[in-house]
Amino acid sequence: MSESAILLDVTRLVARSWTRRLPTGIDRVCYAYLRRFAARAYAVIQHRGIVRVLDRRNSDALFQLLGDEGEGSRGRLAFLALRSLLKPGLPRLCHGGIYLNVGHTDFDLKSHAKWVRGADLRPVYMVHDLIPITHAHHCREHAVRRHTGRVIGALRNACGVIVSTGAVADDLEAFAQKNALPVPPMVVASLAGERMYPKPRASTEGRPYFLCVGTIESRKNHALLVNIWRRLIERNGAQSPRLLIVGQWGVGSQRLRDMLISSPQLHGHVTVLDRCGDEEMGRLVKGARALLMPTLCEGFGLPMVEAIQLGTPVIATDLPCFREIGQGIPTLLPPSDEAAWEALIEHFGPEHPEHIRQLDRARQFRPTSWNDHFFKIEDWLPTLSERKHPLPERANHSDRLPMSANLPFLSIE
Repeated sequence: MSESAILLDVTRLVARSWTRRLPTGIDRVCYAYLRRFAARAYAVIQHRGIVRVLDRRNSDALFQLLGDEGEGSRGRLAFLALRSLLKPGLPRLCHGGIYLNVGHTDFDLKSHAKWVRGADLRPVYMVHDLIPITHAHHCREHAVRRHTGRVIGALRNACGVIVSTGAVADDLEAFAQKNALPVPPMVVASLAGERMYPKPRASTEGRPYFLCVGTIESRKNHALLVNIWRRLIERNGAQSPRLLIVGQWGVGSQRLRDMLISSPQLHGHVTVLDRCGDEEMGRLVKGARALLMPTLCEGFGLPMVEAIQLGTPVIATDLPCFREIGQGIPTLLPPSDEAAWEALIEHFGPEHPEHIRQLDRARQFRPTSWNDHFFKIEDWLPTLSERKHPLPERANHSDRLPMSANLPFLSIE
């Protein structure tokens, strides 16, 4: 790789560390980039259109702090971030460097594009998906507006764009064509799941269970599973398998809450865990009869990769990205065919043909490692040249953002 300076945007990780929320899939990608580039990168933080690049010493301090969840870390984080925001300027060695933003952070803003051009940087953005554009009815209006701005900003200003699947690349190219926008150099670099090493429990789990992992939001289609479990319980009573839903409550989750409250027969059969650490997650995935992913739209699907690595079968929606990353192993069903989901779940077990087929095929599974991902990225970055003539800005890029109620010096969505 060339000697160009690397500027790594860690705004999203600062916000996550401050709020102490559990990491999402995008957060996990940000942490992977932090681990890879921390030893040689300069830290970048943004706040409502203000961008600051930390010097080498303060970058190292911030990178180390982002991995520290101990007592007093929030105070040190606040002090370091505030001090950095008050100190303008760009370290001398950073001019002409590569700016990496893999956290969907603020590259929809006019001030961000102006800063990138003024600092003579080569901006590289990761676009994880186009879901707020392609499935806007599952997202808040503000999120749709901002993500549309991010995608436009990446297409108009980036020297390079990273995507995790060919399916996202296709969506991005279709959006660019529809809006008469150019497509910068793009690389498809698959993501790596967490390497889980679950410790066995001292006792058995009892009756079998199925697992659904991911933020609880309308697009994840939990309602399909709850409807199925209602009918399974009506037919089989206490002999029904359990359903464990693991995820933080998100947009459109009220419907699931209402379904669980209004259906007392689900109690003892359907359980929601809104906080689950990595070790416990590994045990749950390893012990599940199958991972269920009835989502209506997705950009990648890390839980699928992690389940297959642990030898756990996967039943998922037939989506392009799942066909791509699943390597023909998961059983894929149409999201509209609730009867097919129900029939498979009711009879799915060690003797089921699909269970046997998946375990046999899983022996040939070749997941991407983070080394594979970064070897591809690091070969590609030096090929990127400066974008000499960025397109003029459009009026829908706004710098007027609300102040976060939880984080006094950062606003991120």
